[in-house]
Amino acid sequence: MSKRKKLNALKRTKCIAELQEQEFDLIIIGGGITGAGIALDAASRGLNTVLFEKQDFGAGTSSRSTKLIHGGLRYLKQLEIGLVREVGTERALLHDNAPHLVHPKRMLLPIIENGSLGKRSTSLGLLVYDWLTGVERDERRSMHAKEKTLDMEPLLREEVVIGGGLYYEYQTDDARLTVEVLKTAGTFGATALSYAEVNELIYGESGKLIGVKVQDHISQETFNVFAKKIVNACGPWVDTIRRKDSSINEKRLHLTKGIHLVVPYERFPIQQAVYFDVEDGRMIFAIPRGDTTYFGTTDTNYTDELERPQVEPKDVTYLINAVNFMFPSLQITTEDIISSWAGLRPLIHEEGKSPSELSRKDEIFYSSSGLISIAGGKLTGFRKMAERTVDAVVKRLFREEGRKIQQSVTDIIPLSGGNFTTPDDLPDYIDDLVEIHQNTDLDRKMIHDLVYKYGKNTEKVIRIALEEQAHITDPSARLLLAELYYGIRREMILTPCDFFIRRTGALYFEPSKIQQFQNLVIQEMTRIFDWTPQQKKAYLAELQTEVKAVLAFQKEMLVTVKE
Repeated sequence: MSKRKKLNALKRTKCIAELQEQEFDLIIIGGGITGAGIALDAASRGLNTVLFEKQDFGAGTSSRSTKLIHGGLRYLKQLEIGLVREVGTERALLHDNAPHLVHPKRMLLPIIENGSLGKRSTSLGLLVYDWLTGVERDERRSMHAKEKTLDMEPLLREEVVIGGGLYYEYQTDDARLTVEVLKTAGTFGATALSYAEVNELIYGESGKLIGVKVQDHISQETFNVFAKKIVNACGPWVDTIRRKDSSINEKRLHLTKGIHLVVPYERFPIQQAVYFDVEDGRMIFAIPRGDTTYFGTTDTNYTDELERPQVEPKDVTYLINAVNFMFPSLQITTEDIISSWAGLRPLIHEEGKSPSELSRKDEIFYSSSGLISIAGGKLTGFRKMAERTVDAVVKRLFREEGRKIQQSVTDIIPLSGGNFTTPDDLPDYIDDLVEIHQNTDLDRKMIHDLVYKYGKNTEKVIRIALEEQAHITDPSARLLLAELYYGIRREMILTPCDFFIRRTGALYFEPSKIQQFQNLVIQEMTRIFDWTPQQKKAYLAELQTEVKAVLAFQKEMLVTVKE
């Protein structure tokens, strides 16, 4: 096995120097879930692999999804049987390999008068869904009459409900899933670098790609790295790289935007996740998470700036109206919203189809220069997408060099923190940690929340809290700094936004934590990274911009009302 590579932000300069001293088998452009999956698959097959991401890992689509590893019930309606079967299989594998990040969630599907699905079609659809996705017996669908459905979810609009189906999906933290995949790839020798933008492709005399020019957004320096094969896994930016390669053809991306809104759980106290009809024929998720409930999503064409898609007032109105119709006693308003996010879907364009009709299948594009691009697909199917992409790389390496490289083995590789014998071991693991630390000020909720972020790596975080931060009297502050230190050393945290948005999810689900601890975190990061006063000010401003952005639509809507 190659030398293990940790995502250690403190050794980033040394890492960059080492990259320039070797030729790689594979360069991956893009550090979202697709690129991360390719890095793991390639490295675990023995390929010398490096990945570059121009922002933080998962900063694009891979931190802005519905945060479900789901079997694709809506794709069954579109008769995409193969896609449903594949993502169902992948869902089960992810639950086995990362049970701390992928766990079952009860989902209620209300059947309503004149809805998109009737009682028989819902029952048959969920039955076929269970069969295609290989659902375990205790998670198989059950059908219920109106009274039982309203008993399970009293907030539903009583006069339109005629029954319901109960089934299971799997909830995840998409950004943490991405970084755990990258950490696992590092155990097989893959190198991953964030804030490293590929701004130029390098060609040999034959016109074939041989390397990339990288802009380091931390030091502002540029450097070249060379490899035998290059994969473009940039999600919404796939066509940006293809344009650099002059390989755009009739196959191109069609970007659509989806938004989600977050409210306190006490304002939307649903008993389980609900997947419900909207008048325009779409369906929306409402999902409880911790002390919040979030709901979405929309599906609209998108042609604006890729880096920061915005939540627009019309999107907010659409979702709030949908929720208030199906749950009439709530009367959610924009003032109830504590956070939001908008994400882009990099789908394959199909002439004449609306955003919701576009297939979620992935596709690989090949360029005469040797560039391999992967686009489309779903969060749930990232492992299989990666396998197909690396198969394409390996096929070309075998043909050109006669190298024999093994088949994909990622279906049996536990992700970092996920090495439990079975998913059922998680509660016992939490109980054990609570007992071990019963004489400390770490309570059960703290330990529970840590385990569902870090899995078995929780012990490393707790060790930092109790040993390195023992002098801090506030247990919440001590634990937060332990997460920060762990993330800097093991998860390439380089900015406060990395920490508060993608490693902990605080911006979306615990925004008050940012207000409480931002100064402490920035003070510690200034000390660790030796930031200048100007850098410290810039990183604080960046964080404050992100905090304001998640509620920016409220001011826009207020202006609209006044006008």
